Amino acid sequence: MSATQKRFSVNYSQSLTHPKTGITLMNRREFIGTTLAGSAAFTLQAKPPVAAGTPQIYVFSKMFQWIEGYDQLAETIAGLGFNGIDLTVRPGGHVLPERVEEDLPKAVAAFKKHNLVAPLMVTTILDADAQSERILKTAQSLGIKHYRMGWYPYNMKQDIAGQSAAFGQRMKAVAALNEKYGMVGHYQNHSGNYHGAPIWDVYEQLQTIKSNAIGCQYDINHATAEAGGSWETGFRLIAPHVKSIAIKDFFWTKKNDKWGKQGCPLGEGVVNWSKYLELLKQYNIQLPITMHYEYPLGGAENGAKKLSISSQELLTAMKKDLTLFKQWWTEAKL
Repeated sequence: MSATQKRFSVNYSQSLTHPKTGITLMNRREFIGTTLAGSAAFTLQAKPPVAAGTPQIYVFSKMFQWIEGYDQLAETIAGLGFNGIDLTVRPGGHVLPERVEEDLPKAVAAFKKHNLVAPLMVTTILDADAQSERILKTAQSLGIKHYRMGWYPYNMKQDIAGQSAAFGQRMKAVAALNEKYGMVGHYQNHSGNYHGAPIWDVYEQLQTIKSNAIGCQYDINHATAEAGGSWETGFRLIAPHVKSIAIKDFFWTKKNDKWGKQGCPLGEGVVNWSKYLELLKQYNIQLPITMHYEYPLGGAENGAKKLSISSQELLTAMKKDLTLFKQWWTEAKL
């Protein structure tokens, strides 16, 4: 058994208790399931594997909202070993939308000073309006080509199919704006009552739009939460439209007789990383990788302006996850 196989070898029939919180975790057999029996049937659709290499990994800047200066932000991220930043250009972010022309150039200059790149940004763009155009035009002038969009929420009291089609029309308009500026919008499959959470709905709209200027930021965390053992089916479906991937883990908790998600360090949750890395290799997914941290880290996980733990504690935890993911990537020969 390889080192990777040993790491992911668990008793899936055992009910687990989280070592720190003491909270009962969901039986993993119930949640993850096993590899689909018919996976070999998809082999011909997959792209040939590529030679192993060093992944280019960026970090979601929400974790650093406690840092105000762009130079300090860049220095901190470079010190952790990330290749660049997935910058928040949204309300409450490191760059406010109304100040994008003034502040985004300053941020990019600081990153370049520390040999970092800023290929990605996180926005709340949902429509091809004037503010969206200002953001995209400024980003394009600075060499930023990719951005994450906002999320379209479903109204549970209205027809779902009709809403999905309407969201598709808004996405089509955004795609046209992206094409104008040579940008690519990434729509995340965020869990909950959002368009894209089931994967099938956003896939249908992307198939209709038929534009390389818009696609999916695939989040294995949210996909696992929504689809359980069938997330692989959704991944194989959306794979041709994936533009970037988000990395984070979680487990299920039960509090007051209600189940909910709890973020955790990589490898401590229910995400089937070995299978996911296998699929990334099979489909030759060599795209921007953005690391997210959604477990308790002194408020940084929620974009806090002030930490309740030391910055060193936070950075040590972040470095640990980054190092582990790089190790997995190397072992998977991606």
